[in-house]
Amino acid sequence: MLWRPLTQADLPAVIEIARQVHPDFPEDDAVFAERLALYPDGTQFLEIDGVASGYLLSHPWRYMQVPPLNALLGSLPADADTYYVHDLALMPKARGTGAAAAIVGSILRHGRARGLPTTSLVAVNGSVPFWHKHGFRAIKAPALEDTLSSYEDSARFMVKPA
Repeated sequence: MLWRPLTQADLPAVIEIARQVHPDFPEDDAVFAERLALYPDGTQFLEIDGVASGYLLSHPWRYMQVPPLNALLGSLPADADTYYVHDLALMPKARGTGAAAAIVGSILRHGRARGLPTTSLVAVNGSVPFWHKHGFRAIKAPALEDTLSSYEDSARFMVKPA
């Protein structure tokens, strides 16, 4: 199992993983390419026995703001005050291997090293228990209701202090 920096050459595999893991949350290929271009330090690619098995997309962002699903950001905010996890996706063969725990630990260390006071995300696909296990808590955010509903009815904004 190897998490490594995501490269441009990995994008077709990332897009295919996203289509398989998140079929109800489609995003244009340009979204993946933009996240890599805007903040390469926040992108990781998982290989297991040389096979594409997962990815992570994350970047600095503003607390209590959530990019809409399938939206280009244009740029990252200079006044970022949270580390935002855009997407963590694992193929079935990667689940239960410790890969998720390893990358979550890396995400949290990265955000702290940047001096960001929180890490935040939108939990979908029934992943609230997973994120809760890693110290994230769902936050009631009425101002985010419309954006969260663009993901799914059960989407939850979750935060972990640094």
